[in-house]
Amino acid sequence: MNVLDGLQQIRERLVENDAEAASLATVDLFIKRASLPAAKNASAGSQLQLVRMLMRTAESNTNVRVYNDFVRLEEEMEQGAAQAQARRAEEDAKPVPKTKKYYKDLKEREKKTQSGS
Repeated sequence: MNVLDGLQQIRERLVENDAEAASLATVDLFIKRASLPAAKNASAGSQLQLVRMLMRTAESNTNVRVYNDFVRLEEEMEQGAAQAQARRAEEDAKPVPKTKKYYKDLKEREKKTQSGS
């Protein structure tokens, strides 16, 4: 994931959560840095990784409200990821219907065993 895109999405989510102005300013600072030509190709594993990076900034360490905004966002992302994983597991657990070929092959095997006896 591109860092700039991830930070912009994080900022949008903070706005939706009515985050502190200082939290938005912290993200804006990193967006400004990520906009520089030298950081154009910077990438991150996920938005969650970016949020955790923001939680370790000086602003987060000195301002409890900023830290809490990022913690709230982290929790939302973790819950969303857990729900998505549960849905995928549920879909994988559904029985797969057998094809016509399966039943045709089964019928042929049964004929062979009956005629071979």
